[in-house]
Amino acid sequence: MPGQTNSLLNSYIPVLCMGLMALFLVVVFVGLSRILGPQRPTPQKLAPYECGVTPIGSARERFPIKFYLIAMLFIVFDIETVFLYPWAATFRHSGGMMLFNLFEMAVFVGILLVGYVYVWRRGAFEWDN
Repeated sequence: MPGQTNSLLNSYIPVLCMGLMALFLVVVFVGLSRILGPQRPTPQKLAPYECGVTPIGSARERFPIKFYLIAMLFIVFDIETVFLYPWAATFRHSGGMMLFNLFEMAVFVGILLVGYVYVWRRGAFEWDN
């Protein structure tokens, strides 16, 4: 079916055109801002800025591992809870599968809860060193 393959490829041409137009606009706008924008560097503008406080010490300082653990836990639980939205959007229209779908989501949330309690008991949320 060579004709069908050609038709399928033709359906992606608008997407390719839109992507190329977006790339073109990005290059044009960044180039124009570089050319037309004021460039008056001062010591204050070139200094590192951290929440209004003058930085003290080296930027190569080690962070406690707790920062990374909390970030990873946030990502894991946040990504897993993203699965709740499509389930909730299709739950009403699942017909005779509503009870099964509710049970499956209860198992999913239960697994999340077990993971949360495990991390909590291990002290990952404690901030004292």
